[in-house]
Amino acid sequence: MRVIIAEDQGMLRGALSALLDMEDDIEVVGQAENGEKALELIHALKPDICLLDIEMPILTGLDVAEQLAAQRHVCKVVILTTFSRSGYFQRAMRAGVHGFLLKDAPIDDLSASLRRVYEGGRAVSPELAITLWEAGNPLSDREREVLKLAGEGLSAQEISKSLHLTAGTVRNYLSEAIRKLDAKNRIEAITIANKKGWLD
Repeated sequence: MRVIIAEDQGMLRGALSALLDMEDDIEVVGQAENGEKALELIHALKPDICLLDIEMPILTGLDVAEQLAAQRHVCKVVILTTFSRSGYFQRAMRAGVHGFLLKDAPIDDLSASLRRVYEGGRAVSPELAITLWEAGNPLSDREREVLKLAGEGLSAQEISKSLHLTAGTVRNYLSEAIRKLDAKNRIEAITIANKKGWLD
């Protein structure tokens, strides 16, 4: 299988490439230091799988996955992460990602996961799966929407106009989001939701 690795840390990118290249059935055909370069390489080299760091400059791994999904590209996406935010995982699943793996997993686990994806399966690190299962987003779509707009600095009145709701309804959604997140106020609720990736 032909693989592209996108990771902004050069040392890690080089190490991953060298280790995967030692596998008989895996060939690393390209390396990228950011998401934009990764997209260029994917279109130019047409790999079977792209291994993407979740947080990179210019375009993140999730940005790249979403663009490939929109283009109906055949390259399969595997996300590498140190983060267990459920919002990231949900966004990755919506983008049709085939794998969601921890960076510090043993190389044997990574290569086995790549083979599973190559053969049409999916791969999620067990540690991530447990964390994400336990930490589901408690916010409804509307609460998330309202909290996200509040985080962008909009007042309840402005949010009500934007979403075609009454100001009272917006305040109710904000109050419920604050309660669910066990926050003291909307600022703290926005901070908590952002930290967990629930507003992405």
